[in-house]
Amino acid sequence: MSKLELLQGTLDLLVLRTLEGEAKHGYQIVRAIRALSSEALQVEEGALYPALHRLKARGWIRGSWGVSENNRRAKFYELTADGRCALEEQSRQWARYVQAVGAVLDGEARG
Repeated sequence: MSKLELLQGTLDLLVLRTLEGEAKHGYQIVRAIRALSSEALQVEEGALYPALHRLKARGWIRGSWGVSENNRRAKFYELTADGRCALEEQSRQWARYVQAVGAVLDGEARG
């Protein structure tokens, strides 16, 4: 399967979703997005860390230092209460977006 380009603005939503269950460090976030997308989405470090900083600046995530599964020091990120609210709202907006694009594509196919 070919890799898909991330639409601008979707990375924040994907990161929030991967942090919904538990705190994760950067590499775990990348692996989760890759696995949940059946390997279709690849997130580069050059995109991930600016997204993490952006989400932290908005107060949607917080980071704390810990030890990774291979005994290395790593920063773990978790959702804040505001981040959970943002995830819900962003998910609703994404669903509306997908529905609207689908309606346009369906309309084009019938035309």
